[in-house]
Amino acid sequence: MGLEIERKFLVNSNDEFSQILKEASFSEIQQSYLSLEPERSVRIRLRDKQAFITIKGKQEGISRAEFEYEIPFEDGLELIKMGKFSPIKKRRYLHKVGMLTWEIDIFQAQNEGLIIAEIELTSENQHFEKPSWLGKDVTSEHRYSNLNMYQNLV
Repeated sequence: MGLEIERKFLVNSNDEFSQILKEASFSEIQQSYLSLEPERSVRIRLRDKQAFITIKGKQEGISRAEFEYEIPFEDGLELIKMGKFSPIKKRRYLHKVGMLTWEIDIFQAQNEGLIIAEIELTSENQHFEKPSWLGKDVTSEHRYSNLNMYQNLV
């Protein structure tokens, strides 16, 4: 079974963070949901010229079941249109700190201005270095879940 263990933080922009954005690689992402139930969401994601379908289970603590599969890009283009709301649009930067990689999402469109950094862990108690630009831990705040942001403005 796939398992996602993730921590999520708001970002406080500073000089170090601005430099990271200048140097880091990024992808353009759009995502939409075919199932809006928190117990089992089904997401379609377009990342650059790739498409993925992801099924996620209910979050328990900071963990949840996750299954992600690449699908043909043309299928992804059609499936993303089946969502009830406009797709989430964001630019994702990758930044390595120690042995772990931070995914930094700068949201566009309906959530313009929101910046969230996520880190995937191997256990709920895993120690990780917190960069100076990390803000409030919003891991347990439902309003910052992508599923919620898809349905509501943050």
